[in-house]
Amino acid sequence: MNNDITTIAFDADDTLWVNEPYFQEAEKEFCILLENYLPQHSVSQELFKTEMQNLPLYGYGVKGFMLCMVETIGRVSENTASLELINKTIEIGKELLQKPIELLEGVTETLDQLKGKYRLVIATKGDLLDQERKLKKSGLQDYFHHIEIMSDKKESDYKKLLKHLDCQPKNFLMLGNSIKSDILPVLEIGGFAAHIPYHITWSHEQHNHHLEHDRFLELKSINGILNYL
Repeated sequence: MNNDITTIAFDADDTLWVNEPYFQEAEKEFCILLENYLPQHSVSQELFKTEMQNLPLYGYGVKGFMLCMVETIGRVSENTASLELINKTIEIGKELLQKPIELLEGVTETLDQLKGKYRLVIATKGDLLDQERKLKKSGLQDYFHHIEIMSDKKESDYKKLLKHLDCQPKNFLMLGNSIKSDILPVLEIGGFAAHIPYHITWSHEQHNHHLEHDRFLELKSINGILNYL
């Protein structure tokens, strides 16, 4: 690993704390609600289709997910669903916004080791209010020099972040669970990236090709990065 690294950025959801399992639980509840109209697996496919269509409009996060569930109800039921069904769906979304924060193993210990030696940053996608809530509940905010809640994680978004941080790509390391969002764009702009796999990944973020790169690390857990710095 390059000794010139000065800034280390972390994805938040499913890198620092649990997130995707909560979404999958919510989706399962939603699919059960609509099983009078379609089998659960078909409802799930329809919801994913709606999410992909609306991603450019809503971005990432719980609120967009809620709107997509409501839109899916209309399409699947051919606009015959009751207001009660829609209200139950909104409640699923509200519950998702109030889930407890469960830190992943090794997170606090790793941040303790890195704080003071590197400039630590959070770079995450999602709803502004929801991500701020999760960060506050996590108790981790004091570790970080800067919090960036991004509308997307493409090359241009990382370039914008690095410009804001006044950081060169060769001095930047990104850690995250998504090859597609946390790794590939950072490598493309000349930064370093470390992948920390999580046992559940949203379909949209899945990347099944083996990756080899001289600025890329594959870790088993977050504290594995300490062996390279």
